[in-house]
Amino acid sequence: MTEDVAEETPKENYFLLWLTAVVIFAAIAAIYLYVPTDKTEGPVQRIMYFHIPSAWLSFFAFFVVFLCSILFLWKKDREWDIYAHASAEIGVIFCSLVLITGPIWARPIWGAWWVWDARLTSTLILWLIYVAYLMLRSQTAPGSMRARYAAVLGIAGFLDIPLIHFSVLWWRAFHPQPKVITSEGFGKGLDTSMMMTLLISLAAFTLLYFVLMGQRVRQEKLRDEIDRIKKEKLYSH
Repeated sequence: MTEDVAEETPKENYFLLWLTAVVIFAAIAAIYLYVPTDKTEGPVQRIMYFHIPSAWLSFFAFFVVFLCSILFLWKKDREWDIYAHASAEIGVIFCSLVLITGPIWARPIWGAWWVWDARLTSTLILWLIYVAYLMLRSQTAPGSMRARYAAVLGIAGFLDIPLIHFSVLWWRAFHPQPKVITSEGFGKGLDTSMMMTLLISLAAFTLLYFVLMGQRVRQEKLRDEIDRIKKEKLYSH
């Protein structure tokens, strides 16, 4: 099985890797060469094309954790636990990018790196929940008990995401109102060139998610196979 996985890896991912590289290059070109500089915020506004896709992909990654955790508790299949674990790791990376790019964008506009705004605070809580999820997995002995505890936390943590989304609508906040999905329609709050650039950047981040996901799932399956072989050799003596 280990050899089969190793042989399939280049064939399965060659096209995806190249496509991801091309779209990332297109996104960078669009961000710095195509889209005009915002008249109000200036060059710092270009961080939006990294900040918003990072936020969307962190939500998507944690939704995968949520879904796979439910499926694991239902099916008791180790594979769903692998998918949840891998997606949680990637989600924490993207959520970290949100928390890094947000203050960089906010400093010239708000005059402060951080404010205890409802959306910012709830996003920080989301990051802490899934960091705790990863810490739980690293500090608990491998097995079905660890997977069950992690699944429960992965499901509970996702409940913070609707709060993040609606926070700017429910409470008065520093964070601007949504510009992509608005009551007027999809993308009505942005200039056409900005919307196109944002979509290209979102496509690049999405492809990157699937590349990273494929690698982490493959690593976990190889680790399981190595552990199985070690146990077989141990009990055979």
